[in-house]
Amino acid sequence: QVQLVESGGGLVQPGGSLRLSCAASGGIFSTYAIGWYRQAPGKQRELVASITSGDDTYYTDSVKGRFTISRDNAKKTVDLQMNSLKSEDTAVYYCHIPAVQRWGQGTQVTVSS
Repeated sequence: QVQLVESGGGLVQPGGSLRLSCAASGGIFSTYAIGWYRQAPGKQRELVASITSGDDTYYTDSVKGRFTISRDNAKKTVDLQMNSLKSEDTAVYYCHIPAVQRWGQGTQVTVSS
């Protein structure tokens, strides 16, 4: 059974950077498309970025040019490098594998001065 654990969240000032990591156990990691989602208070969970098994990437418009998703199949990790952070990026960030319907527990990102 696939398990996902996110890490790397925290408090950062506007304009700062954070790197989130999602570590997977179980399953055939290299075959999965994986997404990073976020949910801000009072808002619906939204897809932020995703990466396919062939390393094709997708970014929602609001993070293009600022966030980069990458994967390391040997380590079974998917990272989200977040630069030029804005207050509107504040949310709980989750990784998700649609193929096995698994979510991590989430990691809080707070962008505030």
